[in-house]
Amino acid sequence: MSPKIWIAAALIGLCACTSQPQPPAAAEAQRGAWTEAHEAALVRALGDAGRHGLDKDDFLAPGTGARTPETLRRAALAYAGALARGRADPARLHAHYSVPRPDPNLEAGLDRALAGGDLAGWLAGLAPQDAEYRALSDAYVQAAMQQTPQMAERARTLAVNLERRRWLERAPAETRIDVNTAAATLTYWRGGQAVDSRRVVVGEPGSETPGLASPLYRLVANPTWTVPRSIQEEEIEPKGEAYLRRENMEWRDGWIVQRSGPRNALGQVKFDLRNDQEIYLHDTPAKALFAEADRHASHGCVRVDDALGFATMIARDAGVLDQWREALATRADGAPSEAFVPLPRPIPVRLLYQTAFVDGGRVVIAPDAYGWDEDVAEALGLPSRPRRAATRRVRDSGP
Repeated sequence: MSPKIWIAAALIGLCACTSQPQPPAAAEAQRGAWTEAHEAALVRALGDAGRHGLDKDDFLAPGTGARTPETLRRAALAYAGALARGRADPARLHAHYSVPRPDPNLEAGLDRALAGGDLAGWLAGLAPQDAEYRALSDAYVQAAMQQTPQMAERARTLAVNLERRRWLERAPAETRIDVNTAAATLTYWRGGQAVDSRRVVVGEPGSETPGLASPLYRLVANPTWTVPRSIQEEEIEPKGEAYLRRENMEWRDGWIVQRSGPRNALGQVKFDLRNDQEIYLHDTPAKALFAEADRHASHGCVRVDDALGFATMIARDAGVLDQWREALATRADGAPSEAFVPLPRPIPVRLLYQTAFVDGGRVVIAPDAYGWDEDVAEALGLPSRPRRAATRRVRDSGP
């Protein structure tokens, strides 16, 4: 199927999340403010929809009757919503999704734009303005212009990821940790600059790492691991008591707990996140997985390459390096003992699934390991395709 057909098929119908309430009484006067100049400005603005992987006819289709102030307003608000926060609602597409989504007052913004005669400028400023979004947009336009199956596939992936970018807040915290669970990579941002990037291992298909925004509030040295009930019952208990002794595990109040030490599934470091999904970052004794191209191989948590070095970097930046070193050296009866180091200021962490992104100035396409591109594509009205079968890859019992 050609890219032209992809574009024409994209984004049919609005999700419930983009429905707008009836304008308040104060805005009623603006309904009659649509002039020919305003209509022409809207048509010109919609002409740029293709740069966002959108189809202008989804908002103001030709040949559907007379254009009234009401139909023009609805079209402007629908297009504004698509640019400002995306057409699809990620919380409806995923069982768990807690990354904040923009929520601007589009009704008021439209009224100001009409009164000020700058409808096109207002609309143009709603989409992400960062360099990465522009690079993905340029790549989409180039792919959509080429009539080959390979470019049609590329255009589809880019359209999906432009949509994902529109879900995100326009001004994320300047100091934060972003994990791309599609590419299985981590980026540490400090003061608005990417200062560190490393490989991670994330959830396998079937145990996907969810889309979360969750603060890192403390470092844990020499962590113990309380085995989740599902792993305990399905993978640990059947192996018997000899396995528990060999893996330094014991029963505590009906739970299996692995004591601190070199065999602990969390390694030497746990990065505690505050969320209700029991998702966190951690070290691992299974270092070989970091060398693999496909690193979707955990039970859902995020394993960090050289986690000890990363924790030291975080502790130094947070001003708790001395406390962290002391925690690592904590011993009980000659063995490593669990110790906690709270961070003075929690660091925002975002777990994001991005199958198209910019790396070193180049647009990179990552495999859709979870099949989540299809969920977004279908929500945007793109043709359905067969799903990839989930393949279990977990080789150890670690989270």
